[in-house]
Amino acid sequence: MFTTGERLTTVRPLALRRRRGRLGNFLHFLRSKPLGAFGLVIVLVLIGLAIFAEQAAPYNPNVQGDDLLQGPSLQHLLGTDNFGRDQFSRIIHGARISLAVSLIAVAFGTISGAILGLVSGYFGGRLDLSIQRVMDAQMAFPSLVLALAIIAALGPGFFNVILAIGATAIPRSARVVRSATLAVKETEYVVAARALGAPPWRVMALHVGPGCVAPYLIVASAGLGGAILAETSLSFLGLGVPPPAPSWGGMLTGAARKYLEQAPWLSFFPGLAISLVVYGFNLLGDAVRDALDPKLRGR
Repeated sequence: MFTTGERLTTVRPLALRRRRGRLGNFLHFLRSKPLGAFGLVIVLVLIGLAIFAEQAAPYNPNVQGDDLLQGPSLQHLLGTDNFGRDQFSRIIHGARISLAVSLIAVAFGTISGAILGLVSGYFGGRLDLSIQRVMDAQMAFPSLVLALAIIAALGPGFFNVILAIGATAIPRSARVVRSATLAVKETEYVVAARALGAPPWRVMALHVGPGCVAPYLIVASAGLGGAILAETSLSFLGLGVPPPAPSWGGMLTGAARKYLEQAPWLSFFPGLAISLVVYGFNLLGDAVRDALDPKLRGR
């Protein structure tokens, strides 16, 4: 028998080794996937700007000034728009909107799709057939067209944009998780749990679901860049987050097109921010896929 002191000395080194193992795996991921590490840096910078937008932005993004259409300078690093608002401050605060919309929308879409895929793949039969036919009908519409239809029915707004973008992520997540569920539910430990009389919800939550985490994370990480692009597209069309909230897509429309020759910085810098962030999320998503997919892990 171990005393209390012996148990503590045994448990602490074990926990320390686990932490070191996780840190070592993370460092190995950064070394083996340099492009993924670069994408992670971009994502972390975006998160930092979104969290500390008030401290990082030199001006209030919605306060109008007297310096209309002023080019980049020491006073206004990225220039001003036709209302005298600082572009650098608006881009920083726009990062908060883009990040919030993309994270919440992807979480909503992928979690909903994962639940549908898990239920569909586990139970099979008519329930599986019905769910998959609904997913097929939804996938028949292009993502942007489906999002536009939802926004047209509900009207523009922050939560409506999240609902529209999240709905487009449901079918792909449901398909991927269903495929993983069909493979996992035939494993020996799942068959043993069912043979012991475990209820279906317990088997799905404790045995089948954890085996589908890897493909779920791949779908979620890969969808973040597309969610930001969808949000900026809706804002560009005037169906996203309504003004005066600073949105990268909204900054590309209106004055940016009207003053394209006179003030090209109005469209160049928001477009550069969108491209850089989507590029970073795509690099990170590809690295996560390569790290979690057994078929690609050795490449």
